[in-house]
Amino acid sequence: MTNNSPRRSIPPVIFALTLVATLGGLLFGYDTAVINGATEALRQFFITPLESDPALATATIIQFKGIVSICLVIVVALVTSFIIKLFGKMKGLIFSGILWLVGVVILYSFFLRGENVFTEGLGNSIKGFTISSALVGCIIGGSVGGYISQSMGRKRGLMLAAILFLISALGSAMPEKFNLMGLATISSFIFYRVLGGIGVGLASMLSPMYIAEIAPANIRGKLVSWNQFAIIFGMVIVYFVNYLIARGQAAEWINVTGWRWMFGSETIPAALFLVLLFFVPESPRFLVLKKQENKALALLQKINPANAQRVLSEIKESLKAKRAPWLSFGGLVIVIGILLSVFQQFVGINVVLYYAGDIFRSMGSGNDSSLVQTIIVGLVNMTFTVVAIFTVDRLGRKPLMIFGAVAMGVSMLALGFSFHFNQVGLLSLIFMLTYTAAFAMSWGPVTWVLLSEIFPNSIKGAMSIAVASQWIANLMISWTFPMMNESTILTRIFNHGFSYWIYGLMGFIAAWFVIRLIPETKGKTLEEIETIWKKR
Repeated sequence: MTNNSPRRSIPPVIFALTLVATLGGLLFGYDTAVINGATEALRQFFITPLESDPALATATIIQFKGIVSICLVIVVALVTSFIIKLFGKMKGLIFSGILWLVGVVILYSFFLRGENVFTEGLGNSIKGFTISSALVGCIIGGSVGGYISQSMGRKRGLMLAAILFLISALGSAMPEKFNLMGLATISSFIFYRVLGGIGVGLASMLSPMYIAEIAPANIRGKLVSWNQFAIIFGMVIVYFVNYLIARGQAAEWINVTGWRWMFGSETIPAALFLVLLFFVPESPRFLVLKKQENKALALLQKINPANAQRVLSEIKESLKAKRAPWLSFGGLVIVIGILLSVFQQFVGINVVLYYAGDIFRSMGSGNDSSLVQTIIVGLVNMTFTVVAIFTVDRLGRKPLMIFGAVAMGVSMLALGFSFHFNQVGLLSLIFMLTYTAAFAMSWGPVTWVLLSEIFPNSIKGAMSIAVASQWIANLMISWTFPMMNESTILTRIFNHGFSYWIYGLMGFIAAWFVIRLIPETKGKTLEEIETIWKKR
């Protein structure tokens, strides 16, 4: 949105709308990080009983394989829809057929073919999927986010996300009482985590989109970055909540009851978000899209009075080709969006955010101590996110992304070596905090700024493929971490260092990617950024 004024103060109405929208980000962070305090409890509650009860293990494993198969079918189906939108029906069906064939072969060969007998590897896989199951919902929510944003609108899409957060919080806390399908308790838990994940996927796309569409260009980067701050703030809040619930309690109570309070606590911010959304207007760009230009102009006169008429004209011009094919601006913008999302996850951030408690326990910390150290990680994450907020519109997007990627690469390699040589302790904590700080001031908030900026209005729905790619990458990293970190063989050879070296390497590759392909968008209007892809 254009604003030629050099003043960077935030008008009160824009501040209020941004604050409400960022509650979607807060719930994003709350829902994904609540699992951190419950990882060991979930293992003890759901998985440990399988070790001593072969019949229960067999029944649970069969259901687990069925759930994973259904989830993967849904994910591949969503990817298929993206492929068809990108390449057209004929080429899309050919590419999709190949994808389905490869997927079926991999699923059968590496997952379904094995016996339904509990093993260490299968137990780690069940734990990893249970903890990361919300990410399947995130993939679904991110995939349909483009359709929801164009049909229901940004506001009502966020209201749907809030409702899903509420249902998920209650169902995850009491999976036995809300077991509507008569499945095993762990399967009911996974179902409600997936529902919450759909809410996260919608919020992850719609919150920054809404903020970007109401914000003047000269403060857009700052305001969209506040959404990332809200995500981190939500994580810090739930870290404190988890600590207060578990503090001084016996492990047995946490494993049976405490984890339920952790998941149930999400009902409070979810209900607040839903109520406040009734008082915010729809995005001006969506109003123009739906031919409600008078409402759009009235809103623009409140949030950008000096340029309201000109901004309305720019929006109308940019939306003329609102049904343009996703490749209308070439494939580069799609590739960049996907790779931004994938690298944001492949550097391993959500391993730290989801499994920090497990990581600290592997360093020798007790339960309370590991939760306190997790809070420290969250506070560092939040502090350096603020650094990004106040520098992204001054230093630009590219410098922050390059510096952050290199710093993360160095920190993760060093952390891996500290584990490998069994030198864990204060030094390992410093490496983890340095890594977290580097991510927080770069790839955390700036990725969302770039994703909200680079997709032209006429193919804004294509942002959903980037968001879905992010969640697929997140699922891959989060699911596989316990398999690598708790594998007896890998631990014997690398002493827990193996996975961190992989994430470190990804940091250096991410830096190279930014240098070669990412355009600088600092200070440009959304319409000016659109011309970058037209020139290419």
